[in-house]
Amino acid sequence: MLDERELEHFFYGHSLHAYRIFGAHFTYEGGNGVRFTVYAPNARSVQVIGNFNNWDGGNAWMERTGRFGLWSLFVPNVKEWDMYKYKIQDANGSWIEKTDPYGFYSELRPGSASKVVNLQQFDWQDSLWLASRAKSNDQPVNIYELHSGSWKRHADGSYYTYSQLANELIPYCKEMGFTHIELMPLTEHPFDGSWGYQSHGYFSATSRYGSPAQLMDLINQCHLASIGVILDFVPVHFVKDEFGLRRFDGTCLYEYSDPANGESQWGTCNFDLWREDVRSFLMSSASFWMDLYHIDGLRVDAVSNLIFWQGDKTRGVNEGALNFIKRLNANLHKEYPNCLMIAEDSSDFPAITASTLDGGLGFDYKWDLGWMNDTLKYFSKDPLYRSYHHNLLTFSMAYFYAEKFVLPLSHDEVVHGKGTILNKMFGTYEQKFAQAKTLYLYQYTHPGKKLNFMGNELGLFSEFSEERSLEWDILSFPIHDAFHRYFRDLSLIYRHHSALSRYDFEFKGFSWIDADNARQSIYAYYREDERSILVVVLNMTPASYEDFRLGVPWGGSYVEVLNTEKDIYNGCNMCNYYPLEAEQVPAHRFGVSIRIRIAPFAGILFERKK
Repeated sequence: MLDERELEHFFYGHSLHAYRIFGAHFTYEGGNGVRFTVYAPNARSVQVIGNFNNWDGGNAWMERTGRFGLWSLFVPNVKEWDMYKYKIQDANGSWIEKTDPYGFYSELRPGSASKVVNLQQFDWQDSLWLASRAKSNDQPVNIYELHSGSWKRHADGSYYTYSQLANELIPYCKEMGFTHIELMPLTEHPFDGSWGYQSHGYFSATSRYGSPAQLMDLINQCHLASIGVILDFVPVHFVKDEFGLRRFDGTCLYEYSDPANGESQWGTCNFDLWREDVRSFLMSSASFWMDLYHIDGLRVDAVSNLIFWQGDKTRGVNEGALNFIKRLNANLHKEYPNCLMIAEDSSDFPAITASTLDGGLGFDYKWDLGWMNDTLKYFSKDPLYRSYHHNLLTFSMAYFYAEKFVLPLSHDEVVHGKGTILNKMFGTYEQKFAQAKTLYLYQYTHPGKKLNFMGNELGLFSEFSEERSLEWDILSFPIHDAFHRYFRDLSLIYRHHSALSRYDFEFKGFSWIDADNARQSIYAYYREDERSILVVVLNMTPASYEDFRLGVPWGGSYVEVLNTEKDIYNGCNMCNYYPLEAEQVPAHRFGVSIRIRIAPFAGILFERKK
């Protein structure tokens, strides 16, 4: 029997569990078998075809269910892993074959059939993790973004399975100090080069890397290792392939019928987010991954394309899509109160992370793409001219407390000819490494949560490609190995020192010591909490200073915790080896100061315990 209450929620655009109605579900109705249910309100007739009936639906006509536009059929003796499609006589009388929009698994591309699978049998062991996870506003959040098919590959070029990823990825993330893994979309997609951002199977974990149970085991093991898992979610658009959602029943069931809005700039179809059934479809997809796969959060792709028509601010706000976002976040937060919703948004639209009760969009965090653009632009400039662009690194704190930000150095910055993070640095081979270390010290000591794409920590010169593994053998070169060690140590320092995260979104957590030293291109600031003060100094030129006077907020002893130029990080070893006692000499608006050594392009972190 179909759940009438859930159906009502579906048609009013409030369903989080439409996957419990639609799709292929094992059941016992006078015999073991599967009940297939599909939403195709404008179809004339529908058949279920699969390997269990030799792809001949002549004896598998689905029954239309009342006024809802649902088609349903119980088929006995269907086994797990059997393949199927829906053969639909569409609104125009033509026959088309479609993948199940609510299919829970799919055959390996280029095949497009859905597969029957039971998702209820996995033995989860992560109840303690689920009970303790939180929004982490006052905790370190250090996200490792990766593409599952190219983090590592076998020698023959084949993919790691979900299980093989678990064996190597989890220990690596623990060693490197990451708190969360962010997986680029795992919803089923036909084209490898889309990295999963052009999907058709919104309830189907891609078969490229193994079975649903293997993915569940990967997530379960992450949780047992105290690592959260975030999944990229794409509610803006879907692939145009004929077997998918496009003109599913001969009409624009999922996409806008207006050609001006129906097709995206990526050559895909835009979801019609004014339709209540489409809203329920996407909200149920988001809920599905949190419910059945225990995902800890979603990073929502291309939010600016949801806020504005086609992402174009001059065309105005898309009120239907805006209402969908608010409803999505409000409903998910009610159902999964400790899961994260993160907006990848390039717009200046206000209140992205404000509560929907206060008129905001209801996200927990927003990517600070302005910080990313300004920072990388600054580091690409010749140090001779950086004094003229000093505000690029100070501007972020002028608006920072307007939202709850994640500072991303993501996959978008290391593809399509943009160069890697290391390659964006100005200067010689050695200077690029020196400045990249200072860049990361700036990222990890700036307020906000952190995100880095796989390979950033290796100091790669080759851009990301989905066609190959990361170049792990580059660690055989001492300068890359030292950079990798530095990245690990910085991550662990970030996690250890609560001053770097406790007051990320409160004014008392950050203060400038000197934001205006454009002449020397030196920045100084401090983070603080009840335990300690952490003072940060960033030198953005090749000049060095043996006796630089730095004002500090408190008297007492300051100990160098990290120096990017230490020898173990392939630096010149111009460090501050002994505790520095604050002197009663005014500097930088403070009554006391310390005298420090600053190496070329150095970033330095001092601690004064309270």
